[in-house]
Amino acid sequence: MDPQEIMDTEGEALEEALDAAVDFEAVKAHFVENGSIDDAEVDAVADLSVSYLRQLLACFGEHDVVIDEYEGDEGELILDVSQGDLAILIGRHGRTLGALQQILSSLVNRQLGFHYPVVVDIEGYRERRRRKVRDMARRAADRAKRSDKPVSLSPMSAYERRLVHIALRDDPEVSTHSEGEDPDRYVVVEPVDDIDR
Repeated sequence: MDPQEIMDTEGEALEEALDAAVDFEAVKAHFVENGSIDDAEVDAVADLSVSYLRQLLACFGEHDVVIDEYEGDEGELILDVSQGDLAILIGRHGRTLGALQQILSSLVNRQLGFHYPVVVDIEGYRERRRRKVRDMARRAADRAKRSDKPVSLSPMSAYERRLVHIALRDDPEVSTHSEGEDPDRYVVVEPVDDIDR
């Protein structure tokens, strides 16, 4: 079965299930009114997200994956995919994974009619990468303090640059800012003068 047939077949089943199960206009109204959605609505968003993600993974020939869903630290829905030949879905520096997430977010948000944060992870890659970026940020801060000179990190995605800024925002001895143009944008970690503190 080619990817288009899979999308057509599974897409029709998904649309029928959505029509029968959830009134996303009501979910949107509840979100707009309250700034959040209740547990039953979160479950509906999770079901929608998992259905779309399974369709996308089928295009890569991945049919027998396990998708764990849980809430992240900032209230986002995290879908962690495991069991399969998934390295190709991560790609170099997570670029394929980022593109997969962008497509999924577009599909889900279009169906919902509002932005709901959905994060796709592959076998815990994002969490491992998050820890690595935070460690890199702390080492750069230590180096900047010891040398009393700015330290430039290698180019990163907007998400990873944000992780660096967050990791170091409570350190009064350094400041961070981004320089350059995408895709070569990077973070500079600078020691803060005693006068600036």
